Parts: sequence; structure tokens; C-alpha cells
Amino acid sequence: MELPHLRTLAQARSHLAPLADGAQSVEASSAYERALLDLDRIHGDESPALDADGLTEDRAALYAGALTAIEELTNYGIDALDVELVLAKLEDARALDRS
Repeated sequence: MELPHLRTLAQARSHLAPLADGAQSVEASSAYERALLDLDRIHGDESPALDADGLTEDRAALYAGALTAIEELTNYGIDALDVELVLAKLEDARALDRS
């Protein structure tokens, strides 16, 4: 995996983790974790460490950052269907987090 791909994956993971940690319910937290686990599965569990330094606490901004980074993974050869499935899990988690 090349450096730009690693950076994008790290960004996605780093935005998902605080969403899971700060979710309003156990169900929403678990849903964010499932999206994170799918990202790791897609990458064969060769995922970079999380880096939350300098990240905002604004949940809308964290969601937007995760969404953008996950969408960008198709630029690095990740199957578009896999990306869409992770995005669907992210949207499901967000819906649970809002209810």
C-alpha cells in the first residue's frame, strides 16, 4: 500500500473512531465500529494507526471527513462495491446516532 492510500485510510479510520466513541447509544457506537471493521477487512487488516491529533469534536465535521476519505479509497484500487457497503454502514450508524 502506497503512502497516499495509507494517509486516506488513516484519515477514514481516525474520523470513524471518535464518532464511535461519542455516539449517543451503544447501537450507534457498534454501527460505527462495524464500518471501521469493514474498512480493516477490505485492507486485509493492514490498517494504519488512528491519529486523532487536531481533529475537531464537531460530529458533523467528523462524519464529513470520514465520508470523503472513504469515498477516496476507490482512487487507490479499492472495489467500488466494498466502498459503497462501508458508506451504507456509515449512513446507518449516523441514522442510529441521530435517533
